[in-house]
Amino acid sequence: MRIGELAKRGDCDVETVRFYEREGLLDAPARETNGYRRYAEAHLTQLNFIRHCRSLGIGLPEVRLLRHFHVNPELACDEVNRLVDRQIARIHQQIESLHLLEQQLCELRRTCNASRKAGECGILRNLAQAAADEGCSCHTGRNASRRYRKQG
Repeated sequence: MRIGELAKRGDCDVETVRFYEREGLLDAPARETNGYRRYAEAHLTQLNFIRHCRSLGIGLPEVRLLRHFHVNPELACDEVNRLVDRQIARIHQQIESLHLLEQQLCELRRTCNASRKAGECGILRNLAQAAADEGCSCHTGRNASRRYRKQG
């Protein structure tokens, strides 16, 4: 099959296939006499494997490692387990960060509960105070004026 068909069957763009091939995640295809790439069913399986990993938020270096284990089934899977454990830990950290962000936005939202002119808006006032390094209600506590920079 040609790259367009592979991309369609893999539910992605042609550029995604080319990118994975350049990154060495997808095996290089055979070439036809006219220079066109010729992909096999094995390439579709590889592409689906890569895309499934990516749908789980697994980064390209980790996908590369998982592909290595996938093509070497005789290897022990201890590193695979550690890789997934690290991914779970990253997801927990992201969840905590999102909860903090939600709390900060809720606090910011509480500063303007009525329809007012923009010049009287508590949200805009807090954002302007933070921009002037004066702190804001959504980033309270020690080093409050610096805390928002670390997140953005």
